[in-house]
Amino acid sequence: MSADSETVDSHLENRHVLRSAGVVSAGTGFSRILGFVREMLMAYFFGTSLAKSAFDVAFLIPNLFRRLFGEGAMSAAFVPVFAESIEKDGAERANCFAGRIITMLGTVLAGFVICGILIAVVVEQFAAGERVLAVMSLLRVMLPYMFFICLTALCMAILNCFRHFILPAITPAVLNVVWIVTLLFVCPMFGDELNERIRGVAWGILFAGALQFLIQIPLLKKFGFSPSISFAWRDERVQKVLLSMGPVALGVGLLQFNVFVDRVLALVVADWAPAALTYAERLIYLPLGLSATALSTVLLPTFSRQVAQGRNDEVMGTLNVAMRSMLLVVTPAAVGLLMLVGPIVRLVYMWPGGEFGADSLVYTTRALAFYAPGLVVFSLYKVLVPVFYALKDVRTPVKVGSRVLFLNFALNILFIFTWPAGYRHAGIAFATVISGMVSCFILGRHLHSRLGSFGWRAMGLYTLKVILISLVMGTLAVLSCRGIVRIAQGYEMTGKMMEFVAVGVSIVVGMAVYMGLAYTFCRVESRVLLGSVRR
Repeated sequence: MSADSETVDSHLENRHVLRSAGVVSAGTGFSRILGFVREMLMAYFFGTSLAKSAFDVAFLIPNLFRRLFGEGAMSAAFVPVFAESIEKDGAERANCFAGRIITMLGTVLAGFVICGILIAVVVEQFAAGERVLAVMSLLRVMLPYMFFICLTALCMAILNCFRHFILPAITPAVLNVVWIVTLLFVCPMFGDELNERIRGVAWGILFAGALQFLIQIPLLKKFGFSPSISFAWRDERVQKVLLSMGPVALGVGLLQFNVFVDRVLALVVADWAPAALTYAERLIYLPLGLSATALSTVLLPTFSRQVAQGRNDEVMGTLNVAMRSMLLVVTPAAVGLLMLVGPIVRLVYMWPGGEFGADSLVYTTRALAFYAPGLVVFSLYKVLVPVFYALKDVRTPVKVGSRVLFLNFALNILFIFTWPAGYRHAGIAFATVISGMVSCFILGRHLHSRLGSFGWRAMGLYTLKVILISLVMGTLAVLSCRGIVRIAQGYEMTGKMMEFVAVGVSIVVGMAVYMGLAYTFCRVESRVLLGSVRR
């Protein structure tokens, strides 16, 4: 194949990455919008109560296993081997291999669920604290959710390997739909107290997990994927996945354990702290899902194919395109959240007659202000890590994660003991951002030493340029918001409509300014991104 042909193929693949990321982004965006509605309802019905905080801590445990055995370690170890098996062994052998992985995963998860429920029952019998009892009561209900959602995540990874991204992208929306219906119609049946109604949410999540798994099966069969239960785990490819999964599981486990410790420490700080942190995180997840998560989903199989075909030199080119596109999208989102933090939190969560009151507004606003810069950091991490997984280098992210784990814990303790009482939970958020920044820096240096530079100087200048035009955008957006509020107050307009208009117009103004500046000063990247969206 000629050099020109390889260059054309590389450009086409990069375009396919961005187009596929656009599909994932659209589906994820739909789910995130529903997630916004869900969180608005959670804020309305539960505010930053102990019931909501206990729910957030309990829900982290099945989510930890979802990231560990579902979309985290298992998928990271499975996708490169499965993609290679499709290329070299054919669909039939690949299906057989996947069936063995699914059987193994289901068996392990069932064991964890049973043991976890028994432990929760025992802890409930001997625990005296109200906070611990509240967490254990909800954990018993939601633990089986991890069985269904982990199998769902593996099925979604298989569909991604077949280059089908639509159903996996919209599957999370099923959880949000069921959650919303549960809040509106099911929770009132569980009682009048908040700690009673929150159990209805827990049961709704369990039902949603089973539904998410079942809807994957018909499409898998359409692609010719119909694995049977098999306990023949001595398959060379299964062993390869297990060997790769071990370090990845340790790395992902460290990261998720870190998140869990954050929430536990927040619960020690105050009853309301985990809920305030969760509400702030949800406002980060929308732009994160629309950009970095979508790119990460598409990049892993793309990087895996490039490595499997011996095209390692093209990996950094694809990474460069992905990083520039990601920065162009998430940087203005981070700046906008930071500069409009108060109006946004008030608009989304604070509704008349709800449980989310003035104190909840203050605590959530503080947490979001310190989380907002992390949007860029978290996005960068999601784009960097798939390169290591595709190269079958699972040890480096683990080493980095283990070092950062101790840094994050040390910063948490430092901020909890040194920051004022009403800001300690915000210190936990800030520690997460700092730790993520250190992780990205170390991972970037490792990639540089292994694959060469992807243009650090050019990337640094580009990043600075994006930050500057984002700050211009944010300043004009804030001025617009304040101007509209003053005008509305002059006409004695108040309430949600005024808040919606003020925030909505300021966002539109900010987007218009940013798009104009981006197309002027980042013309190449803007054209690539817009071209991919059009296609």
